[in-house]
Amino acid sequence: MLTLFHHPRTRSTRFIFLLEELGAPYEIHRLVDIRRADGSGAVDPDNPHPHGKSPALKDGDTLVFESAAIALYLTDKFPQNGLGPQVGDPDRGAYLSWLAYYAGVMEPAWMCKYMKWEAPRGTAGWVPVPEVMELVNATLAKSPYILGEKFSSVDILVGTTFARFLDTPMLARTELLDAYVKRVTGRPAWAKALQDDDDLR
Repeated sequence: MLTLFHHPRTRSTRFIFLLEELGAPYEIHRLVDIRRADGSGAVDPDNPHPHGKSPALKDGDTLVFESAAIALYLTDKFPQNGLGPQVGDPDRGAYLSWLAYYAGVMEPAWMCKYMKWEAPRGTAGWVPVPEVMELVNATLAKSPYILGEKFSSVDILVGTTFARFLDTPMLARTELLDAYVKRVTGRPAWAKALQDDDDLR
């Protein structure tokens, strides 16, 4: 049995989404406390994440943390629904690249914009948000999902993040992005994740 160490309405919610899409057996460790931006909350001693964040996933004695790692771990463990290209699949390289790009480029770019930091050009491992979105928009102009015609766990990471940012100054809203977010968040497993969040609060 998989255990998701979860706090509602955080990045953890999308892993209920992914677990539901995969049809994986799981349980939610209810409401681990986390530190919040307003100074409330605390590191929860029941949370195995080394920094007290959410999500963390336990599979028996195996601990997995960080969103891209959890997505890869789960789609490799439960390949039957095709949410992550497996070793030997021609799309595997793109899958790994986008998972790494999400963690190593997208997230730092958005954090820099939020904090009003300017990444030093040529020295940082990431680029500003407009360059990220240039790649994303070019990719989605060619296909409905990040990896092409097929929905994957990359779309769960990226699409739910865009859903959070669409009505903020963090992201320029376009018809292309609106349509993509609707495709991703219109799936029944996302509705189930949000309902579970509401039930846990």
